[in-house]
Amino acid sequence: MTAATAELMDYDEVIEKFDPVMGLEVHVELGTDTKMFCACPTTFGADPNTQVCSVCIGLPGSLPVANAKAIEYAIRIGLALNCSIRPSSTFARKNYFYPDQPKNYQISQYDDPIAYEGYLDVALSDGTTWRVEIERAHMEEDTGKSLHVGGDGRIHGADHSLLDYNRAGVPLVEIVTKPITGAGARAPEVARAYVTALRDLLKSLDVSDVRMDQGSLRCDANVSLMRKDAVEFGTRTETKNVNSLKSVEVAVTYEMRRQAAVLESGGEVVQETRHFHESDGTTSAGRRKETAEDYRYFPEPDLPPVQPDSAWVAEIRGALPELPWVLRARIQTEWGVSDEVMRDLVNVGAVDLIIATVEAGAAPEAARGWWVSFLAQQANTRGAELADLPITPAQVATVIGLVDEGKLTTKLAQQVAVAVLDGEGEPEQIVADRGLEVVRDDSALQKAVDEALAANPDIADKIRGGKVAAAGKIVGDVMKATRGQADPARVKELVIAACS
Repeated sequence: MTAATAELMDYDEVIEKFDPVMGLEVHVELGTDTKMFCACPTTFGADPNTQVCSVCIGLPGSLPVANAKAIEYAIRIGLALNCSIRPSSTFARKNYFYPDQPKNYQISQYDDPIAYEGYLDVALSDGTTWRVEIERAHMEEDTGKSLHVGGDGRIHGADHSLLDYNRAGVPLVEIVTKPITGAGARAPEVARAYVTALRDLLKSLDVSDVRMDQGSLRCDANVSLMRKDAVEFGTRTETKNVNSLKSVEVAVTYEMRRQAAVLESGGEVVQETRHFHESDGTTSAGRRKETAEDYRYFPEPDLPPVQPDSAWVAEIRGALPELPWVLRARIQTEWGVSDEVMRDLVNVGAVDLIIATVEAGAAPEAARGWWVSFLAQQANTRGAELADLPITPAQVATVIGLVDEGKLTTKLAQQVAVAVLDGEGEPEQIVADRGLEVVRDDSALQKAVDEALAANPDIADKIRGGKVAAAGKIVGDVMKATRGQADPARVKELVIAACS
């Protein structure tokens, strides 16, 4: 059954008949300068196969050396997730054969992950908190990247495939949850809230740029269903490499509805990996899911155990930054906003953007207004997450500053922001290039006012008769004549003066 022909059960009926069980595996590319086991750079977007060496492509006789900064980042992540740090953890070889893995095995951690038994408390949309328990956070290396040419971009139907090994060996931390049960109808929301909170946490730790669009944060969503009277988990599927927060929620919802339809019709869910399709929010079958035994894990003979000194771990713990939810509680008090307003800001992903805009010089209220109204509308129009808009908090602060200085009206400022989003440059340069600065020459404004009054003698008579509200029509005509570059308040003053 393909994604296009898959039958789906109504969501309310799914919840009535089944209990969902989730397991979320999040892969985080660490922001180190070099790869996990060699000195190759990790720059994103470099020409294919220009950042490789004998170690990361597995040539005979090459020996890996663990990246100390990657180990530090892994410990930092583990501590922030309330995990225990293992005094001695080991690397293992995970064996599988696929073109994107040139060694035919991946160096990972299996029995002895560096961090284990933690939790992350995440806020849901109604203000309640859900605790997601963490089973492990372990270090490993990333694979290369396959580009399938022809067909729909998948290996099936492609004319040929191209392989880029630049990503092979980039350091990863994989964060694995324990089974998430009891969420019921809120399971998709819990999944999204968890990945959102995790992304915020990782960004605050400065261990990754967490760019889901570039693959530096990827989620594998495991989903299974249990009938209401069952005691054992159902067969799970693993939807691979889901790369946006919204898509995590959509993928979990889709799999719940698809699996329920399969089970209700008397079929069996196949344990397999599945591909998520951003275009229509569906999943399709990939390969049958292997078990741990299929990977034939065994200790990596070329790497010694990782044995972090307890004093070093304590030093890392002491240097952890203010965590996002602590920062938000403090900021909420400083800004004087309600719990409901703060929840809304969190839900749209605006808090960190507003904070950064304020740090760049904008007033909190103005920064909040820009991100949750105009820029949120732009994100919706462009089909992007708010944080992924191509405008920085510093640029937004600059635009706000130009309004505060009286150099731009709000409408002109919005034009400037759109131009920044469209890649036209920095705000000040856009203002200069387009000649958008507010007209402050009273003689030029007076001429526009006189022309508008002359063209609307009936409106002018009303204003002279004391109906000041009628001035709005003249102000509008002047704003149109000046392409929105006049100060409306000053124009109104000139209109009233001209009719007095």
